[in-house]
Amino acid sequence: MRVVFLGTGAGMPSRRRNVSSVALDLTEENEGIWLFDCGEGTQHQLLKSPLKTGKINRLFVTHLHGDHIYGIPGLLTSRGYVGGTTPLVVYGPKGIKPFITSVLDISDARLAYDCEIIEIEEGMLFSEGDYTVSVKKLEHRIDSYGFRIEEKDRIGSLDADKLRQLGVPPGPLYGRLKLGHPVELPDGTVLHGRDFIGPGCQGRNLAILGDTRYCRAAIELAEGVDLLVHEATFSGELADLAYQYYHATSRQAAQIAKEAGVRTLVLTHISQRYQDDAEQLQTEAREIFRRTYLAEDLWSIEIPWSAKAETEE
Repeated sequence: MRVVFLGTGAGMPSRRRNVSSVALDLTEENEGIWLFDCGEGTQHQLLKSPLKTGKINRLFVTHLHGDHIYGIPGLLTSRGYVGGTTPLVVYGPKGIKPFITSVLDISDARLAYDCEIIEIEEGMLFSEGDYTVSVKKLEHRIDSYGFRIEEKDRIGSLDADKLRQLGVPPGPLYGRLKLGHPVELPDGTVLHGRDFIGPGCQGRNLAILGDTRYCRAAIELAEGVDLLVHEATFSGELADLAYQYYHATSRQAAQIAKEAGVRTLVLTHISQRYQDDAEQLQTEAREIFRRTYLAEDLWSIEIPWSAKAETEE
């Protein structure tokens, strides 16, 4: 599970930062690539990254401001040209469906795959396979949502060598023990699955939020996650301006991470006013929450399988 930042700027492209797009790379988990927002120029960013456009199978749209959606029509039409023939699902606020369908209709675009567009509401978005995605509305000038992605716990490996030493042949009994069920052998010996299964791993989870002020919904979405991706459009000294424009400061993002008990915070959606000194946003956030990182375009962060570290006090 890897998060790749394709665009980390706010409002419009700058020399160092493209507009918003974040990819969750689940190809090693056989779940494809999930894209969160698709601002203008996202296709170019994908070409510079190790990600394959044809592997994108879910697109989550946080809100309908242009710096988050103007790259969608081009991405959808290009996906088929690079081998993307499997179905794609787009999730977004009310209005995302007419936006996409009208552009495709007007341009006479014909997709080489099935594309389903789902207009979202708060609550559980879906629970499929090993993943559950839920949604909450944040505080922005228009409807803006945050997404929480949760992965199921992974069961530990079955100790086949230990079973063979006890004379248990591979087969259906292994499957029952793997599920934790007791098994009775022909001689009357009862084996318990827990005695033959190694330590498992807790499922990984993360929250990727759209544009927002500091708000309770952000804390609830981020509660206990391994990774929180949060906007930091302004520095702390511009808190009044951030509130006026329905955005958050780096300090407010750090405060949300601290209150939610997250493991790691990554700041994105950086105003171009900080083009040459964005590090100050990371510095001031770390005064509140130490495990803070400033995203850069094409930078990535892994979320490994492991026991969760203790959260900060």
